[in-house]
Formats: sequence, structure tokens, C-alpha cells
Amino acid sequence: MNIQQLKSEITYRTSRSGGKGGQNVNKLETKVEAVLELPGSQAFTEEEKILLCKKLAHRISGEGLLTAVNQTERSQLANKILSEKKLIHLLQNALIVTKKRRPTKVPVRVVHARIEGKKRQSEKKAGRRKVNGQQGSADGA
Repeated sequence: MNIQQLKSEITYRTSRSGGKGGQNVNKLETKVEAVLELPGSQAFTEEEKILLCKKLAHRISGEGLLTAVNQTERSQLANKILSEKKLIHLLQNALIVTKKRRPTKVPVRVVHARIEGKKRQSEKKAGRRKVNGQQGSADGA
């Protein structure tokens, strides 16, 4: 992934933010949406594009656009920087290939320790049982 190439391919859309902020929210467009057209990007190899499309399928629109939105700051520039960072972080995390887990056998000593614990618990419970012929009476006599 070529980050400099990627930054040049990102386009930005602005709109008015929602929520608190009074006049600032009502008159300024501080919400920024960073948009990347994934299929036409030159920053990724074909293998990386396939991996990104598979991992980020729920985030990519029907036209192949990947977006990241930020509206937490009061200035448009700060929101632009944060949305760009968010988009790059999203792409970097999606490109990480996780190793496949190989199941391992349970060690023999762990199996023996579990069985010994069960035996101890069984002996403890057996000691609490009533002896044959001796049953407690309800009237206490």
C-alpha cells in the first residue's frame, strides 16, 4: 500500500454537522467525509484490492466507494485530517492477514490433573452422604 498515492486519491465532501454547536453548526460545513474509489485506486495491488473488498464488504457502497466520516471537531480542517486518518487506519487494519490457528493436542498432564480434581470432588461429596440405615427424623427424636 502506497500511502502517498492513497492520500492523493482521497476525495472529500463537506456538509453541515448535526447536534450541538449553535450558530456554528447552522452556518458552517464542518462535517467531512473522506471517500476512496477502491476499484480504480492505484495505491493497491490487485491482491490487496481483493482482500480489502472481502474484509470491508459491509463498508463499501454499490459504486465501490469506501467512506470515513468525522464531525467531532469545530473546524473543517481538523475533521478532514481525522477522517483521512480514520480511512487510512481502516485500510491498514483490513490488509493485516491473520494466521490460521492450528489446533493442538491437550497435554497428558492436564488431562490427569482434571481427572484428579474430579476424583477429589467425588470423594468430598461421598463424605457428605448418609450412611445406610441412618436417616434423620423430622421430629428430632
